[in-house]
Amino acid sequence: MKKRTEQTGSSKRERGSILATSAISMLAVLLAVGLGVDISRFYLSKNELQNAADAAALAAVSGLNGESSGIAIAVARAVDAMNKYDFNHTPVSFPAGNVQFAVNLEGEYMTAGSVGGLAPKIRFVKVTTPESPVGVSFTAFLLGNSKDMSATATAGKSVSLNVICPWLPAFVLDNPANPITQGQTYTFRLAPGDHISPGNYQLLAPIQSGGSGDREGMANGVNWCISPGTKVKTKPGVTAGAIRQGINTRFDEYAGGLDPETSPPDANIKEGIPHSEYDNDIKTPSHPPGVWGRRVVFIPIAAAPPAEGRDEVTVDRFGVFFLKSKVKGGNGGELEAEYITTTAFAGNSSFIPGAGPGNINMAVPVLYK
Repeated sequence: MKKRTEQTGSSKRERGSILATSAISMLAVLLAVGLGVDISRFYLSKNELQNAADAAALAAVSGLNGESSGIAIAVARAVDAMNKYDFNHTPVSFPAGNVQFAVNLEGEYMTAGSVGGLAPKIRFVKVTTPESPVGVSFTAFLLGNSKDMSATATAGKSVSLNVICPWLPAFVLDNPANPITQGQTYTFRLAPGDHISPGNYQLLAPIQSGGSGDREGMANGVNWCISPGTKVKTKPGVTAGAIRQGINTRFDEYAGGLDPETSPPDANIKEGIPHSEYDNDIKTPSHPPGVWGRRVVFIPIAAAPPAEGRDEVTVDRFGVFFLKSKVKGGNGGELEAEYITTTAFAGNSSFIPGAGPGNINMAVPVLYK
């Protein structure tokens, strides 16, 4: 009987030991799961902050125009972009001092008030989000009640571009005796009766023919990337309705099946202003969010007119133009735009060695780090 009693006691001790070990193991598993949940929250929160920083940096670069006014524009756009983000369901409090500028990618980075005379040389923007607390749910005894997190993004202008897209399916005819100059307005579609050759009113038919091609091309540009020297077919006729419908999407007016989802309005639809007032004298569209720069367009410049009817022109170079007003009803008169030389951001454009010289006032915003 004594031997059986000893065996019974040993079994109880073993069961007690297994129970204790199981409890400790379960606690360790729960701690591991809790730590994993908290770390996952840190990663998600970091990604939220990084997305906000990336968007703000790219928005800031889009404001750099090679002039001192571009610094203030860049700060305003960075702050506006950051304010569209919520972090942990709370708006981010983003001071303007967290937007910094540099001539070179590696610095020195300066606040807007310190840029001074370097504004025309500024090419890079660094945005740093404020420290934002992330609560710890399961492992506070290890990590504390919260962790402060932030993110940094640096964006800048690309090199000069020589392969351009998108561009308007029209052209401006250069006059060597009166070179195209900054601040002047130039025709990119002639009025009825004022053709440059019989049937040609400075319109192009690079891809699609008919009104749908004109409408889409004027609304969103032709996404055929070309360089100087490319020959493009002309499109005879004025095509008043389709041209008007396409251009006017940029001024928040929609018809012909176009909509603000695919053809958003500009962020400033104020008509009649010069480009110098574009960032100051503002009228917001009724279809938000507007997109800055939709009224800044790239138009081929030709050195020689086409022959009669359907012909082609050779692109001599590209110009950057600012649309002052939407197209009025009816057949309309001449369509004009202001020639500008401040930096503009050119969609899907690129630089390809051997494709010709780059255009110094065209760039694309690039996220560097």
